[in-house]
Formats: sequence, structure tokens, C-alpha cells
Amino acid sequence: MSENSLTSRGNWSSRMAFILAAAGSAVGLGNIWKFPYMTGENGGGAFVIVYLACIAVIGVPIMMAEVFVGRNGQRNPVASMRLVAERNLSNPAWRLSAIIGVLAAFMILSFYSVIGGWSASYVMHSGMGDFAGQDADAVGAIFSALLASPGILLFWHTVFMALVIFVVSRGLKSGLERAVKILMPALFLLLLVVVGYATTTGHFMESLDFLFTPDFSKLTWDAVLQALGQAFFTMSLGMAIMMAYGSYLGRDVSIGRAAVGVGIMDTLVALLAGLAIFPFVFANGLEAGQGPGLIFVTLPLAFGQMPLGVFFATLFFVLLLFAAWTSGISLLEPVTEWVEEKMAITRTGAAILAGVACWLLGVASILSLNVWSDVYLLGMFERFETTGILDLLDFFTANIMLPLSGLLTALFVGWCVAKESLQADMAMSDGMFTLWRNLLRYVTPIAVLAVFIYNLL
Repeated sequence: MSENSLTSRGNWSSRMAFILAAAGSAVGLGNIWKFPYMTGENGGGAFVIVYLACIAVIGVPIMMAEVFVGRNGQRNPVASMRLVAERNLSNPAWRLSAIIGVLAAFMILSFYSVIGGWSASYVMHSGMGDFAGQDADAVGAIFSALLASPGILLFWHTVFMALVIFVVSRGLKSGLERAVKILMPALFLLLLVVVGYATTTGHFMESLDFLFTPDFSKLTWDAVLQALGQAFFTMSLGMAIMMAYGSYLGRDVSIGRAAVGVGIMDTLVALLAGLAIFPFVFANGLEAGQGPGLIFVTLPLAFGQMPLGVFFATLFFVLLLFAAWTSGISLLEPVTEWVEEKMAITRTGAAILAGVACWLLGVASILSLNVWSDVYLLGMFERFETTGILDLLDFFTANIMLPLSGLLTALFVGWCVAKESLQADMAMSDGMFTLWRNLLRYVTPIAVLAVFIYNLL
């Protein structure tokens, strides 16, 4: 990529634009789908406290490190990592961190698009009133029928990926920034409306108590490590996303303040999602720790039994689709940046090429839910003898690639980047800088390593 094109790559129009984009990446299915059921499975308030601590100790420090690399390199994540390493007289092999991140983003988007397609499908089902008055068997049958149909899954997978490609292909100002300025406020508004409706169930106070009253007797080491892993995943760390977004960040923006802003917004959405979901769960006598089926089976059943259920079910799944869409955009961005600069092609061409490749890999995930449901690529290993393609991609990205990429980035920025240049760029007080750097050098790597080893064993 030429130097002229680098200087004309553009910057976010404001700090808030960057925060909205980064929060749009962080706020996804992990907040609205995964966080509530993990909280339910692990006893509520005590898990929330540990999760918040993990955001502060792991999430924010690594996010700051990734944004630092992107802003200093001003190129795609792999090239940025190599340049920052060379400037600090370090081995350019550190770019392995960004390579793993870009590859993880590519692999995650391939199956994330399939799940995003489920959300789009459920917007249609809700709008048509398919859940109204239905019993548990009927609602479960709708979800089972969706998973059993490769044709329907392929259609919605294609729709979702086309939405993502469209935004990313339009570049920074007309694509990424314009989309998040519309989608993120809309997402918050929809979430607040659903929370408002949840207050009418008669079980809102029970939900508040469940989420914010800690019962440490229910907190196990397994729950602590799950909270560590969730904090890492929910802030889009280890996927090279923040390096890509950081490459558009102006020097006048404080990385620390921006990262804290993203962490607060991400956590707020996760907690609001819990307040939106649990009142309906408790009102219908359902189990809080339902697992992934909480969103696609349990909640449609609850909405189907309530006044104005069709309207609010539709709103909820539009909300879920928006959250998935903003995350999908962020997952395609680092891959598109790399293709655009590596192959010297237009932004539109790079987005289409990267998106179609993700779409093709996603087809394998679709087939693993039905036609290839008995195909286990690593079936010779006991741990994966019944693990399909989608679950295999999920396991290797979430449990191996993301922690490894994040760990390498933390070690590189914490130990290899000159303290003086790092401090000058961060523009933080001496005390806050020392705290952040020590977290990045000692505490964060140990915590990530603990999650990494736990997931492997």
C-alpha cells in the first residue's frame, strides 16, 4: 500500500465515533445471548462481580494495548504489529499475534454469520406471530426446523453476510462510522424499551436481586474462569479488531479514556440484557441457567404467552440482529484491511473477497447442523469425538486462538515497547500509566494464561 493511501486512510470523526464502533464490536451476541445464561448458570450476583473485575483487569488493559499497536502502525493489524516491533528493535515475529487474530476473526465470522442468520429468521417469525400462544413443544419445533433446514439456514446466512459486506465495503466514514452511529443508539433504545416492558411482569425486583445480590457460596473456580473467558471474548480481544479500529484513531484521542468508555458501555449492555431477559424467565417459571436455548426457545415461549408479546418479541430479535450486525462488521474489518493492503485492491473488492470466503466457510457450519451432523473432523480424539464443525470452530477460536493472540499482545506491549514512547503516546498520569503497565506485564498475562490452560485441560 502506498504512503499516500496510508495518509488518506482517514480517522474517526470523534472519540465518541470510535467508542461507538468499538462498543458495537464488543456488544454482540456475547452480551445479549451468552452473558445472561452464564450468569444464570453460575448463581447471579457473585458471577457479575467477578466478571466486572475481569473487565477491569483483563479487558481494558489488553484493549488499550491493541489500540496502541493499531494507532502506531496505521496499517492492517499484521503490518502494524511488524512496524511497531521494528521501531522498538524487537523481533518482527511478534506479528504472529496479529496473524492469529486476523485468522480468528475470519473463522469466527464464518459461524457467527450463521447464528446472526438465526436472529434475522426470528425477526420474521416474531413479526408473523408464530410464537403467539404456542407451548414449549411448538416453540422448540420452530428452532429445530430451522436447524434441520440447510436451505433456510443458507438463505439467512447469506442475508446476514451481505449486510456486513455492504457496510464494510463503504469504508470508514460512509460505512463503519455511519452504521454504528445509527445502529448503536437504536440498540440501546430497543434494549431500554424491552427492559421497560420487563418491569410489567411482576418479577423485575426478583431479577434485580438475582443479578446484583452476590451469593459467594455458589461461586466456584469454574465460574471464575468462565467469567475471565467471557470478559475476554465479550470485549472483542484477540481478534485484531481493536488494532484495525485503532489504525483510524487520531493522536488527539486518549486511548485509556476510550477503552474505559468501551468497557463501561459493554458492561452496561450486558447487565441491561439480564434485566430484559430474567423477568420473563421468572414470570413463566422457567430455569435461569437454560444455556443457549434461553434466547431461541425459552424467551419466544415467554413472549408468546404475554400481552403485546408479538410486538415485543419482534423488537427483541431486531435488537439481537443489530447487536450481531455491529459485531459482524467489526469481524470483517481486520480481514478486509489485510486483503486490501496485501493484494493492493479496492476497498469494495477486498470486502467482497473476504466476505465471500467467510460465507463459504460458513456453509460448512450450516451443514454440520444437519446434513453433516455425524461428521466429526477430529473424532479420533476423545474430547472431540462428537464435536461438529461449527462447535469445533467455536472451540479453537474462543479457547486457543483468542487467548493466545491476547497473551502475545500483552507481553509484547508490556515488555518490548519502550516505556518512554509508550507513556508519551498514552498521555496518562504517572500513577495510572504505572498501574496499567504493571497490569499488562504481570496480572493480565497470568489471568489469560490461567484461562488458556483451563480451557485446554
